[in-house]
Amino acid sequence: MEEGGSAVRRWEDLDNDILVRIFQLFDVFELTSGIAHVCSSWRLACCDPLLWKTLDLSKLKSNYIKIPLEPYVYVGNGSDVQLTRVLKISSNLSRGYIKTLIFHVNLYVSDDQLTYTSERCPRLRRLVMPAWNRIKKTGICKAIRTWKDLESMTMPCIANPPYIMEEISQNCKNFSELKVMGPFDVNFAETLVSAHLPKLKVLSLRCSMLNKDALILILDGLSNLEVLNISHCVLIENQLPPAPKKVIAKLDQSILEKASRLREFLTCMDDSCIMCQRTIEDEGLMRWYKYEEDIWKDDEVRSLAL
Repeated sequence: MEEGGSAVRRWEDLDNDILVRIFQLFDVFELTSGIAHVCSSWRLACCDPLLWKTLDLSKLKSNYIKIPLEPYVYVGNGSDVQLTRVLKISSNLSRGYIKTLIFHVNLYVSDDQLTYTSERCPRLRRLVMPAWNRIKKTGICKAIRTWKDLESMTMPCIANPPYIMEEISQNCKNFSELKVMGPFDVNFAETLVSAHLPKLKVLSLRCSMLNKDALILILDGLSNLEVLNISHCVLIENQLPPAPKKVIAKLDQSILEKASRLREFLTCMDDSCIMCQRTIEDEGLMRWYKYEEDIWKDDEVRSLAL
């Protein structure tokens, strides 16, 4: 009681639902800053599942320099310490409720950090992958085996994709959406077709260097595909050496006929389009750091946009 006789309510006496509403306004860095240690009621609110449907680390980028040897980047110790801290506190507070995990495209996650997260987020349904440089085959395969409920993945392009698609096919029976950020060639297309992902309904290859033969393989081989996004792609056609690859300015009728079975076929091959120009300049491997903040999160497919 105050001197005047009026009651004083303390923050820790607030109704749990009100505390949760307040904490929903916080980002992951604020939630992991130590507020859960204020008192038992605050910790209870910080562990509410409503706060942990999504672990969004898209604002967290690594402090790194490029090096000539594998993994071709050196990540500063401070970046690793910060990421490990956030992952540990988030996994403890979330109690396994996280269903969407978003990494920044320029966040260099280690094998240990990825496997630690997968073990503590077993209910994951959507994954936005970081750069591959420090993640080994054993690490990503172990993580995918844990994520039985995985339905959607956004991933940078990778030189050897078969083992990832095979793991998804064997372990993630409800997998239905894939976004590949980077060049998409015939090998990748053959991998997708042969991996047997019967529930794959949505595929986005936007802002990529896209081989025409790969596009045809996708249209012919993924019989259950409903939505294909090739907006801002540079479509190329292989020619016999020493002739250079030919850039295709317009989709021919045979491709349009194959794509007509799709519910949505999203394209953009407009000379005046800024994103198309950027894809050409970057040769299908986008240097997202050069452009507007968070533009890498865009996608014409609403379910894949961030």
